[in-house]
Amino acid sequence: MAVIALTGGLGSPGVTTTALALLMTWPLESGRRMILAECDPDGGAVLPGALQGTVDNNRGVRHLAVAVRQGQLVESFWRQLVDLTDEGTGERTVLPGLWDPTHASTMGTVWEELAKLFAGIDQHRHDVLVDLGRRGAFGPSAVLAQRADVVVMVARNTLRSLQSAQVRLTALREQLGSATEIAVLLIDAGPFPRQEVERQLNHRVAAVLPWRPEQAAVLSDGADQPRRFASCDLMRAARTAAAPLQQLIAARRGRLGLPATGQGAMSGAW
Repeated sequence: MAVIALTGGLGSPGVTTTALALLMTWPLESGRRMILAECDPDGGAVLPGALQGTVDNNRGVRHLAVAVRQGQLVESFWRQLVDLTDEGTGERTVLPGLWDPTHASTMGTVWEELAKLFAGIDQHRHDVLVDLGRRGAFGPSAVLAQRADVVVMVARNTLRSLQSAQVRLTALREQLGSATEIAVLLIDAGPFPRQEVERQLNHRVAAVLPWRPEQAAVLSDGADQPRRFASCDLMRAARTAAAPLQQLIAARRGRLGLPATGQGAMSGAW
């Protein structure tokens, strides 16, 4: 694995909740770590949501703007990460997003530099999930999608969400070409079965997560964890979503003649 960008559309598909589920369940080889970077130009949700305001906004992507101007992005980046593990191992961390969406207009250079940083982060045995929200795969932050190994379109199997996803998938294909893999991750909250969704979108569904609002609220809003949350339906499904995404990454890297992850891929970016 290396860099996976997640985006969505209308119908509140749950991009950030999905990203958090993947972050907390992704199988990590010994010594590897996972980062979730909130790069949604509309603002971040983890600090007031999953973390319930227990961490203030003195850390996050907004603070990287000054670091970029001073040529200190790499050093500052690691200081901005928030550890989400109960044990404090630092294996699963988050880079909090913008707390004021008006800051997005000043972030153009930061998105470009972050994309370069993420492209070389595998040599440090870190992998990255990039939360682009609804708009982030287009506009100034689109460079994060363009440099990713896989862009995941998160959609619910409802008419409103699928129509939005269809338009955005077409735009992504035009924007990314064959350089980046595109995957669809379906939230099973509507009436349309997987096979019908694939026909409508003209795209294979890589994975399906169940619609479990109470379980999802633990990730989206910091709700109290139900008993055995780690093995609940949502988290089990998120865990199994890793395999098809890893296969897409391997396919892309093989097609482009890039080293497999974990072999110092793109080390020149640092």
